[in-house]
Amino acid sequence: EVQLVESGGGSVQAGDSLRLSCAASEFTFDGYAIGWFRQAPGKDREGVSCIGTSDGIIYYTDSVKGRFTISSDNAKNVVYLQMNNLKPEDTAEYHCAAPVLCSGDAVIRNEYDYWGQGTQVTVSS
Repeated sequence: EVQLVESGGGSVQAGDSLRLSCAASEFTFDGYAIGWFRQAPGKDREGVSCIGTSDGIIYYTDSVKGRFTISSDNAKNVVYLQMNNLKPEDTAEYHCAAPVLCSGDAVIRNEYDYWGQGTQVTVSS
């Protein structure tokens, strides 16, 4: 059974950093695009970032550009989301998904992608 497992969330102060990890079992990230999404209470789900592990395409939503960095470690089969200078508006549950459609302009879920259980990020001012 394919599983995506996110970790690394927590409760931090504004300006702090967190690194989220997305690890997969029974699914190899190499050759696919992996995405990070977030959803805050009362808000629509938002595509935050994605990375194409074979073509190197990377996308960030405007609100995280310059603060978040996505990377992949194909040997470990893990995708990371380094989040620096966190803001209260980054508070949300973060999920990874694979495979996704990843372009320089957007990250879009596939109809048959795998979805992790999420990790909560809470940023207080």
